[in-house]
Amino acid sequence: MAKDTITFHFQHPTFKLRRRNEVRSWLHAAARKEGRELAGIHYLFCTDDYMLENNQQFLSHDYLTDILTFPVASGKGVAGDILISVDRTRENARTHGCPPTDELHRVMAHGILHLLGYQDHTPEEKSIMREREDRWLSQRTPT
Repeated sequence: MAKDTITFHFQHPTFKLRRRNEVRSWLHAAARKEGRELAGIHYLFCTDDYMLENNQQFLSHDYLTDILTFPVASGKGVAGDILISVDRTRENARTHGCPPTDELHRVMAHGILHLLGYQDHTPEEKSIMREREDRWLSQRTPT
């Protein structure tokens, strides 16, 4: 597993992602269990303001989201750019009463699941997506 197949970038001024190599290994292993290889996943951890700007620019949505996923063509496997609002994931963790790291990892998995073709527009799709997220989270190395 090459480090450059999953990269992490930071627009958010205070956020630091811990245990990056373990996170990479987990994501690669989970994707393999789905029968796919990751070829170029680029995460950008950002603020709500930056996420809103991107929602407006690329989707014409004037509201906040926790994630935006942009597929990128690759002949080598699954590739894409994933923007994650650190502010939204922190707020969602408080709302759902879960550890912030769990919510962050759920959203990270969610983005790759979108790149694998999973959708979440209907209640049935949302249920399948949540089941896959839970499965991926259960595959993490305990902290």
